[in-house]
Amino acid sequence: MKRAAIYLRVSTSAQAKRNREPEGYSIPAQREACLRKAASLEAEVVGEYVDRGESAKTADRAELRALLERVTQQRDLDYVIVHKVDRLARNRYDDATISYTLKTAGIELVSVTENIDDTPFGRFMHAIVAANAEFYSANLAAEARKGLVQKAKTGGTPTRAPIGYLNVRKIIEGREIRTVEIDPDRAPHVRWAITAYATGAYTLDTLQDALTDRGLLTRPTPTRPTKPLSRSQLATLLVNPYYIGIVRYAGVEYDGNHEPLIDRATFQRARAVLEAHGHAEERDRKHDHYLKGALYCGRCESRMSLTHAKGNGGTYPYFFCIGRTRRNGCQQPYIPTNTIEHAVERLYAHVAPPAKQIEIIRAKLDHALAGMRTQAEQETARQQRRLAKLTDERTKLLHAYYQSAIPLDLLHQEQDRIVGQIVGTEAQLATAQRSTTDVQSTLAKTLDLLANCQHAYTNAPAHLRRQWNQALFLRLHVHDQDIQHADIAEPFATLTAPSLPDELDSHEQRPHKARRQGWQDSAAAFNGHGSNKAQKIGETGFEPATARPPAGMI
Repeated sequence: MKRAAIYLRVSTSAQAKRNREPEGYSIPAQREACLRKAASLEAEVVGEYVDRGESAKTADRAELRALLERVTQQRDLDYVIVHKVDRLARNRYDDATISYTLKTAGIELVSVTENIDDTPFGRFMHAIVAANAEFYSANLAAEARKGLVQKAKTGGTPTRAPIGYLNVRKIIEGREIRTVEIDPDRAPHVRWAITAYATGAYTLDTLQDALTDRGLLTRPTPTRPTKPLSRSQLATLLVNPYYIGIVRYAGVEYDGNHEPLIDRATFQRARAVLEAHGHAEERDRKHDHYLKGALYCGRCESRMSLTHAKGNGGTYPYFFCIGRTRRNGCQQPYIPTNTIEHAVERLYAHVAPPAKQIEIIRAKLDHALAGMRTQAEQETARQQRRLAKLTDERTKLLHAYYQSAIPLDLLHQEQDRIVGQIVGTEAQLATAQRSTTDVQSTLAKTLDLLANCQHAYTNAPAHLRRQWNQALFLRLHVHDQDIQHADIAEPFATLTAPSLPDELDSHEQRPHKARRQGWQDSAAAFNGHGSNKAQKIGETGFEPATARPPAGMI
């Protein structure tokens, strides 16, 4: 009796497990048809080879390799039976190679649905079938790619959304709509990861450990269980523009319809930190310190990093300018960590204004905030009227364009103008609507922190010192063995300015319109999005009445 082997294949794992069946629908149907064909050939089936979820674009398939190995080594078959030729190969090169291997071993390839026997007509049909399979595969890929590009152009997500989002299906008016929503379980971790890395206080390894401790896990798939993020996955996450609302497909970036997880400024800072760290070499330097991310070279403005050097029978930590490793000519020397630690402790002694000045500021702010409530209500109503007017103006502009009353270039020009004014109005409205009670509470806590900052920082453990530095300073500029100057973050920069009491006094003496503008500027600064520049200790003349900065800060 003749001997035969059958080869079965489906392209995707979804086909292999459709309707929760162990083999889906396609594989059993192929098997049944191949067994009937073997019976008609009076051949005994002595082997079955099944590739589940494997593309025929390549011949590198486990079960196909096993079948061809049997063909070349054992030579115990008369037939190889497939349901269709495209189950075996979908390009002419692989089809010719497999056919030659079978023919050399004296084995006949049999198709259940196609007449490809060893006659001249059968070989001709085989060539046509193989060419048609290759064309079908290539054309299908081209059409799919065209559809995915069009989806990206309209703001859709043509691929699987990254971690922090979920691909969802909705039925709207009887139609299935595929969209993307924020993952409520993973999005907070992703948002925290990008924000934390942007501070410069983490390496990829320490951030990976922190995310694992927080419980961030990948989304499970039918073939892969959930697990913590790998280092490479984390590096990809930190530079994925999808998190700021941009869809990248086929090398082109489009504005997406999905909700961003992070603002552009924070995302750009995280990307800059990743580039500065040179994450490919971070693995060799897993050293951590609470000042990492806050220190910058006072000579070339490059970031300061940490290294451990061996000498005199031990290993000693040093901060160094990464500009030296990039050969930019920086001559900043290596500085022992304890030297910088003491310099930062001395800096805290000169951050806060004198206790008497803090109490004066507290009283004047309380009085000023009491008058802000009425101004805030008036400003809210004014900005709401302006926003409604701009929205109505934009609607009328579109109607004019639809009626061919204005050309397209004028439409774009006016739309840009209106959108710019709407963005500004919404920002003013958000500032006006912020509760003055919340602002007053925040300012009180901020003044309390300033009054006790030196004692609290000196006695704080390392992780709290890091939080102090991140909250109070934008950058600490190191020159030789000391802190040259420090950029203070808002609202501390405004509260530590020596001129603040006089400015609060003059605020009450201004005309109403000027007071309103002054209130807007102050509120914006205290809320963290004002235009005030950070106060620089030692460089812009900030000198508390009690003492001057130590040597090296002027």
